[in-house]
Amino acid sequence: MQIAHTKEELRAMLAPLRGKRMVLVPTMGALHEGHATLLRQARELAGAEGSVVASVFLNPVQFDNAGDLATYPKTPEQDMETCASCGVDVVFMPTPDVMYMADRSITLEETHLSTVLCGASRPGHFAGVCLVVNKLFNLVQPTDAVFGKKDYQQLAILRRMVRDLDIPITLHGAEIVRGEDGLALSSRNVRLTPEHRSAAPAIRASLLTASAAYRAGDSASAICAQVRCTLESIPGVHCDYVELVDAETLHEVAEPDRLALLAVAAWFGDVRLIDNIELSRA
Repeated sequence: MQIAHTKEELRAMLAPLRGKRMVLVPTMGALHEGHATLLRQARELAGAEGSVVASVFLNPVQFDNAGDLATYPKTPEQDMETCASCGVDVVFMPTPDVMYMADRSITLEETHLSTVLCGASRPGHFAGVCLVVNKLFNLVQPTDAVFGKKDYQQLAILRRMVRDLDIPITLHGAEIVRGEDGLALSSRNVRLTPEHRSAAPAIRASLLTASAAYRAGDSASAICAQVRCTLESIPGVHCDYVELVDAETLHEVAEPDRLALLAVAAWFGDVRLIDNIELSRA
């Protein structure tokens, strides 16, 4: 496994790998089993002849909260061990000054899918995501890229970006990886208090209950209200949003037979957790 810290090093390492399938997995570090699943999926997609590239970059441009950026966990040595164990060929670990010019003046913004859910309460977040991912696509020039479905909105927006900008890359969504108690794995989970860590699986439990209610024909408003009530009955928990939307457009479900998405963002103390579940009437 090779590690590149500059754009020049990255280009030199990738040059011999061109011409075959190359799969990119962008991460912000603090890798856990969820990330490892993405890397293993990338390795399977690439096959024996292809290559896997992982980026480990804590992107400051996508943080709307300076405190969240400052407290985001950093485990570079562990990250390298995870990448090596999952068959990554090249890891790109730039610093912000490598990725961004001091006088940068170009932005990249999606204007429809990013107006709801996390985008409504995190101004500028998805513009930062689109910018950094587009830069990584340009630098790596992969044939494929893998993203987790835990941030369902992010994946939907990146698919729209690839479609609208004619970027010749195939995106793959990986299913959410959970702990034995159902909590979606997240780098932020380590910041939960013991009490909130014990209570956090209620998110998944409420989503499963909501899925059954949706199949039974309950209304979107009733389902969302029940999930919110369940979570906010936990001391120190406040919901940022609970929304039931069309899984593709992320706006109101216009046709009952379309795949829907129930998405939740909740603050457990000062830690913001997200989760979701796809819903069908069938």
